[in-house]
Amino acid sequence: MTFDIQPLTSDDQRILWEMLYQAIYVPFGAAPPSRAILEEPDIAHYAAGWGRDGDMGLIALDNGTPIGAAWLRLIQGYGYVADDIPELTIAVLPAYRGQGIGTELLKGLIDHASRCYRGISLSVVGENPAMRLYEKLDFQVVRPDGASYTMLLRMAE
Repeated sequence: MTFDIQPLTSDDQRILWEMLYQAIYVPFGAAPPSRAILEEPDIAHYAAGWGRDGDMGLIALDNGTPIGAAWLRLIQGYGYVADDIPELTIAVLPAYRGQGIGTELLKGLIDHASRCYRGISLSVVGENPAMRLYEKLDFQVVRPDGASYTMLLRMAE
């Protein structure tokens, strides 16, 4: 499949909310949560007010249609490690998963972030297949928390 990757801009706020919803891990066979979950403050801060200092992201497009996104924010979220290490959020629409889109988004974002940050953190549920991608790209578990893990990619200095 061919797709384009370009930077997320402040004009992409609507797309970012959809991608945030898609980033919520739903185990196979489970019902997805209500979209009202996006209004919860500990979820909303991953997308609200996109375009602040430190925000950085990429979007994948299939003939102009958004199919995935990966972005970083300096927030104290589920994968918080330090004030100067941004937290990753990544999503690919279900119909496009397993085709390398998430890998390309994340590799591109790591490349951009390596010029600005000393690391990238994230939180992932252990049974989420995305954990294999994070491990393949050298993210390391720094804090287990029940069924979830906080992972950190340390940038080369």
